[in-house]
Amino acid sequence: MKTALLTLALAAASLAAVAQSQPAAPAAAAASAAPADSYTTLMASTIADLMNTGDPAALKAVAAKLERAATVAPADWLPRYYQAYALLINVFQSKEDGDAKDQTLDQAEAALAQARKLHGDESELLTLQAYIYQARLAISPMARSMKYSGLVNETVAQAKKLNPDNPRAYLVGANNVNFTPKMFGGGPEVAKPLYQEAQSKFAAFKPATALMPNWGQRQLEGRLKQYEVATAATK
Repeated sequence: MKTALLTLALAAASLAAVAQSQPAAPAAAAASAAPADSYTTLMASTIADLMNTGDPAALKAVAAKLERAATVAPADWLPRYYQAYALLINVFQSKEDGDAKDQTLDQAEAALAQARKLHGDESELLTLQAYIYQARLAISPMARSMKYSGLVNETVAQAKKLNPDNPRAYLVGANNVNFTPKMFGGGPEVAKPLYQEAQSKFAAFKPATALMPNWGQRQLEGRLKQYEVATAATK
C-alpha cells in the first residue's frame, strides 16, 4: 500500500510538470483572426497569453486580466472559464505550499461557479472542474486519492455524457487512469487506449469560435510520445 501511494505521489508530480501543455497555434490563430470588436480582440490576446506561458506570476496576471474582462462583459461565461483555467495551471506550476495552492483553487472554483451561472458550455465546465479535482489530488496524493480520484471519474463521465465529442474530457479522464497505481486498476498501459481515444476526438474536434476552449492537444501528444520512447527503449 505504501508503495502504491508513493507511486501516486510521483505520478501527481509528473502531472504537475506537464500541466501547461496547450497548443500554441489555435491561440495564435485567434489573435490573428482580426476580431470585429475590442472586447473580442482583448479576449483573443489574453487567451493567447494564457496558452503560451507556464510562469506562475504571468498566469496570475492573466487571471487578473480576465477578472477585468468579466466586468466588461458580465453576461459572457468565457472570461470566468479562462480565469479558472489560468488559476488552475498556476497551481500546477507554482512552488507554493499546499495551503496556498488550495486557496488558489478555491478562487478557480469560484470563477468556475460564475461561468456555470452564466450558462456556459456545461461539458467544458465539468471537464475543467474535473481538472481542478486533479490539482487538489496532486497537492496531497496520499491523503486525497480516495476522495478526489473518484470525483474526477464521476465528473468526467458527466462531461462525456453531455458532449461525447469533447476531447478534453477524454484527456482528463485518461490522465486520472494513468496516474492511478496499477494495484488499483490504473497505470500507463491501462491509460494508453484512453489516450488514443482522446487523440481521435481531438482529430475530429473543431471549436465553434476562435475563443472557445481548445486546449489539451499538445499535452496529449506529450503523453503519446512517452509511449513511443518507452517502446523504443525496450527494443
